[in-house]
Amino acid sequence: MSEGHSKRSNVAVLSVCQALATGAGSIDMTLTALTGYQLAPNKLLATLPFSLITVAGVFVIFSASMLMKRIGRRLGFMLGAAVGTLGGIVSFWAVLHADFWIFCIGTAAVGIFQAFAQYYRLAASDSVRDEDKSKAISMVLAGGVVAAVAGPLLASWSKDLIPTVLFAGSYLAIAALSLVSILLFAIFYGEPVAHQASVAGDVQSIDRTIGVIVRTPIFMASTASSIVGSVVMMFVMTAAPLAAVACGHTIDDGANIIQWHLVGMFAPSFITGILIKRFGVPRIIFAGIALNLVCVVAATSSVDLPAFYLALLCLGIGWNFLFVAGSTLLVQSCSPSERAKTQGMAELIRYIATAIATLAAGPILEIEGWRIVNLATLPLSVLISGVIVWWVASERRRLRHDRKTARAAAT
Repeated sequence: MSEGHSKRSNVAVLSVCQALATGAGSIDMTLTALTGYQLAPNKLLATLPFSLITVAGVFVIFSASMLMKRIGRRLGFMLGAAVGTLGGIVSFWAVLHADFWIFCIGTAAVGIFQAFAQYYRLAASDSVRDEDKSKAISMVLAGGVVAAVAGPLLASWSKDLIPTVLFAGSYLAIAALSLVSILLFAIFYGEPVAHQASVAGDVQSIDRTIGVIVRTPIFMASTASSIVGSVVMMFVMTAAPLAAVACGHTIDDGANIIQWHLVGMFAPSFITGILIKRFGVPRIIFAGIALNLVCVVAATSSVDLPAFYLALLCLGIGWNFLFVAGSTLLVQSCSPSERAKTQGMAELIRYIATAIATLAAGPILEIEGWRIVNLATLPLSVLISGVIVWWVASERRRLRHDRKTARAAAT
């Protein structure tokens, strides 16, 4: 098998596995907050099981990157999916026995699976040329389109799979999706030999410390884009199903809202890479910020069902633009030998911020309401705008300096 064919095959496998991971995640997005509300001994703890998906990721996201540097992406991804399978089974048992705290353990295990899955897009980008990285990232994320449609439908169907226990069957579905991922990586994913050789050859090069890397403008712009996109998305999306039900809509309405949100998250991936190549990263980031603002306006103007649909759809598209743009900058911010620690640190920072957002969503919704949940995201839009303007200005200064140096060398 040629190297080019192997790379295309790997991107295809990563895209399918992204769909499976997103499908499992969409079930959690749709039902875990509601399941937590059903099982929680105190309703303020309702979103804790969902939040633990992210919190567990915080503890493994950096070590997952470093582990895969040692054992390879293939074994690392298989290990992550195996933990996801176990988490689905544990969650199923907990719902059957109405055990809130065991349910928390199960969702945390699913969170470890989701943490490993965060590297699918980066694994694809590492094997292509710089000009194709945003396209590779987009194509892997595009695998989530199928899950965006099928995931909430699967959640809605599987919640009654065990007639006597609401929601239990959905967690068996999560276990099944994770298990399929293990099989795909075991059978079809090939560890890129050329990439291994490249990394091995870079060992002798002088790497920057992580402290130096995180202070570079491009890294800061990358993390700001990914973090704000993810924090705003998770903060609002975590509260959305509960808010919809509280406003008199049904559980199935909540599932449909999340479905359209997931469509917004992943459907643009077919063109986001192309848009970045044509218009540049800064414009796509500002487009993402604008869409987040539309979400706030829609969510605060009405509690009717169409307003929920519009808000969550715009929120999803905004996340896609910010996340793909931020990921593109991330893979350009370091040398091959610096990838593991740089990507691990970026994902760790993002996960910590997202964990705080998901933990805060339930209590703020319960105490302050849906309107305040959305208005609370506005300062983040201001923050990311400032960081991106600073990065663009620093890039222009660097380019002017490089041109001046080149002219001086020529004379």
